Amino acid sequence: MPEKEPIGVIGTGYVGLVQGTCLAELGHEVWCRDIVPDKIDALNRGEVPIYEPGLAELIERNRERLHFTTDMGEVAANAELLFCCVDTPPTYSGDADLSRVERVVEELGGLGRHALVMKSTVPVGTGRTIKRDHDGLGYVSNPEFLKEGSAVHDFMHPDRVVVGADGDSSDYGDRVAALYEPLGAPIVRTDVASAEMVKLASNAFLATKISFINEIANVSEELGADVTEVARGMGLDSRIGDRFLQAGIGYGGSCFPKDVQALKQLAGNTGYHFQLLTAVIEVNELQKRRTIGKLQKHLGSLVRKEIALLGVAFKPDTDDIREATSLVLAGRLRGEGARVRVYDPVAAERARDVLSYAEICPSAMKALEGADAAVLVTEWPEFRELDWAGAVKEAMRQPVVIDGRNFLDRDALRAAGFTYEGVGR
Repeated sequence: MPEKEPIGVIGTGYVGLVQGTCLAELGHEVWCRDIVPDKIDALNRGEVPIYEPGLAELIERNRERLHFTTDMGEVAANAELLFCCVDTPPTYSGDADLSRVERVVEELGGLGRHALVMKSTVPVGTGRTIKRDHDGLGYVSNPEFLKEGSAVHDFMHPDRVVVGADGDSSDYGDRVAALYEPLGAPIVRTDVASAEMVKLASNAFLATKISFINEIANVSEELGADVTEVARGMGLDSRIGDRFLQAGIGYGGSCFPKDVQALKQLAGNTGYHFQLLTAVIEVNELQKRRTIGKLQKHLGSLVRKEIALLGVAFKPDTDDIREATSLVLAGRLRGEGARVRVYDPVAAERARDVLSYAEICPSAMKALEGADAAVLVTEWPEFRELDWAGAVKEAMRQPVVIDGRNFLDRDALRAAGFTYEGVGR
């Protein structure tokens, strides 16, 4: 059996920590580097700074192969393949902020011959620029397609692995592809620019599916159709498929909003107006705000009304609140004069500073006590298991439920006397 390749991972956020840990699980010695000393100290104590199902257990099982450090020199001395997993947030212009990537590249100067394997989502052309400006540095594009909440499973059971390498970096591309061979997934070998585009195009298409079904949901509400039945009928068509056809109150998170905007901006920088993505973004923003109108329909003015938001994270099984719909809803409710209470089993504390004007509740029942309406924002399983017909109805001031994910039992709630409204139903 060939010797396992030592690996460096730069950045220990959602992507980097999963990447490094899963490669350790595959038998590689991995050095993970971050510039935040407190985060590295916590990891060395066995404390995981993010919530991702299965990740903490995997880190514990691979502690002998995982090394956490703030020293780039230590990583570069031990590994030739360095996975770049730093954040690339949008700037005010809508372009990706590559300052963290640029800092990593600059730090690698003079540390020997290495290949930078780009996991961070970057604009098409980034690899070409880095290779041009940093002769001698190998470069491989290896975009990530992990879903928060199932990232460990997604790494171990990928639909495909994309590896982009050009010219003198082709050998590095072979070595990166070899890392994933034990997973048994199709490996797409391509040039760097195409690999960079695969990531942006994939997320933009999935976001388009979400905005499309939300538009169908809005029309269904007006015409008396049930979008859950419509989506079921559509999804059985093999050309369409049922994934990402769940109507709701809009997408959020660290990927879809950023990547859709980035691709639209990238197209605009070339002089091309990407009309479809402009509509996708507009639909998503309006969808988040439709809930306010539904609340007003049932409660009238929202001034001094007590509104419980069930869920803060942008999706279940994560504590990530980036671009979360809950933050938009809470802000709009505050603007309408409502009093906002929020509960999330994992992400509430992360939102405390952002939602300083809201009451962060220790339980769902505490959030619902005396509430004029409840809005289900994140489909955590525990919300479905609440005693809606008994304890919840008794605790609320008015039994009004806006189900932003069509997650609860509509018929049971209505039979119990609730005013129930979902999305597109």
